[in-house]
Amino acid sequence: MNLKIKKYISVAFILSALLIGSSSCNDFLDREPLSSVTPGAYFNNESDLEAYTIAAYSFPSHGQTWGLGNIVTADNHTDNMSTTSPSYSYWSPGNWRVPESAGSYSWSSIRNANYFFEQVLPKWKNNEINGSSANINHYIGEMYMIRAWEYFTKLRTYGDFPIIKNTLPDIKEVLVEANKRRPRNEVARFIVQDLDSAIVLLQDDFKGKRRITKNAALLLKSRVALYEASWLTYHKGTAHVPGGNGWPGANMDYNSGFSINIDSEIDYFLTEAMEAAKEVGDKITLTENSGVMNPTGSDPGGWNPYFDMFSDLDMSKYPEVLFWRAFDKSLNITHSVSVYIRGGGNNGINKGYIDSYLMKNGLPIYADNSNYHGDKTLTDTKADRDERLQLFVFGEEDRLLMTGDPEDPKSTLFNMPGIISLTETKDVTGYRIRKFYNYDPAQSPANGMECSYGSIVFRGVEAYLNYIEACYMKNSSLDETASSYWRAIRKRAGVDEDYNKTIAATDVSKENDWGAYSAGQLIDATLYNIRRERRNELIGEAARWDDLRRWRALDQVKNYIVEGFNLWDEAYESEAYKEIEKDENGNPTGKYVDRLVEP
Repeated sequence: MNLKIKKYISVAFILSALLIGSSSCNDFLDREPLSSVTPGAYFNNESDLEAYTIAAYSFPSHGQTWGLGNIVTADNHTDNMSTTSPSYSYWSPGNWRVPESAGSYSWSSIRNANYFFEQVLPKWKNNEINGSSANINHYIGEMYMIRAWEYFTKLRTYGDFPIIKNTLPDIKEVLVEANKRRPRNEVARFIVQDLDSAIVLLQDDFKGKRRITKNAALLLKSRVALYEASWLTYHKGTAHVPGGNGWPGANMDYNSGFSINIDSEIDYFLTEAMEAAKEVGDKITLTENSGVMNPTGSDPGGWNPYFDMFSDLDMSKYPEVLFWRAFDKSLNITHSVSVYIRGGGNNGINKGYIDSYLMKNGLPIYADNSNYHGDKTLTDTKADRDERLQLFVFGEEDRLLMTGDPEDPKSTLFNMPGIISLTETKDVTGYRIRKFYNYDPAQSPANGMECSYGSIVFRGVEAYLNYIEACYMKNSSLDETASSYWRAIRKRAGVDEDYNKTIAATDVSKENDWGAYSAGQLIDATLYNIRRERRNELIGEAARWDDLRRWRALDQVKNYIVEGFNLWDEAYESEAYKEIEKDENGNPTGKYVDRLVEP
């Protein structure tokens, strides 16, 4: 009897164990995969929002890459800068090809933003997200700005574009229906709407401005609105503007009810640009220019805050910097911008850009009594000119290194540009950019990806420039706010603050500047000088291509020849160019008819 009881107990125990094991197995199989994060388990905490949004950042910065980086070289192939690698797609007819992959038409970033909103907004409205309400609001505001940035990228690339606010199933019919291009002005309005949502939620100076800030969103709003206003203005009546002659959208049945008052749209965007720019402009102060043009003594920094701002390890201390990217050598997050500036970097500023800078007295170099010193040397070219030219372009007598050969006092100087160097270290035009250079030997070694200083993403002076341009486009005159902004920019540049003096002395036909034109016609002297100011201030900050496109300033460009510095008057005699072949009289055998380098 006892044996039977023991047998039954053993069987029952085994069956129970099997049932429990089966139940546990089913529970385990019902669990969410450990390798993926599901909406139910995510977006419940402030930290989840923080991580998701920063992973979606795609704003331009120096980048973790070899070379001069994405910002400095963004002006290449324009009248600002050149490289030895030509852009056949831009300037060789028939070479603009459709990419093999999605390329810039990829929807992944927009879909990720829409997914965020679908998951987060319901939880946010129901107070189901744990953490600081101010920070939660901020991260939601960040995603609105991120989506706005992605749509602005599409607007600049495609113009008319679908507006999609939610995630879509992978069903052909649904995707085709959703991918109906909306008129570009509607896309721009949608971007402004997203930025308005961001502005309400974002904080000022958040996390040392290493994350998106309210002022950055306001600046982007002014940039977007000015871009669209000027695009509509200068492309009015063409196929590139809704309602224009040959506009492709006119043939689409889904646009059958569309109408537009182009002048009202322009006025709307100009007003938005001015209001957003003024909100930023009235809050910030421009970083001081000390007037010192080179490091003094043994300290690589601190000699000019304006110069330091572009290559400081901590950019949060500058009110003018609205948003910046930090690098950290200990985390192996570095770039190589200073390394390549030191070596030349296969890059060069064009002479047309150099010539656009005013004299300190406010006169163009061609004006009577301008006191221009000529261009036989780089030092002469920069003498008594706008201090931005003196600060941000190397001359023979500018310092390049903090230490050198004690026996050679010139060993620390720039001396001569490396126009005959190897491609990677070539000065393409002879005019080498000094903006973004850091004199600390640890930040500018001869090679390696050793730079750990920051990269500015949005800078407050652009708000001044945007306001000035929008004000003049809207009113054909400048109000007191625009005037005060313009005087402040010129004061920092060490130029006579009286911009009317410059306007009176300007002959736009003598300006070697693509921005002197819109739709193939020269613009008036006031508008040209507004554009000149923008060009001089934002060199190497990825603004030129957008400006030229929105101004419609490329129609007249044909057979453009890049010119560099003056080599053939006397510079060729330098020891740096001893490899240049000379005849028995010491004259170069290959001397050009022109005295300028033509890369």
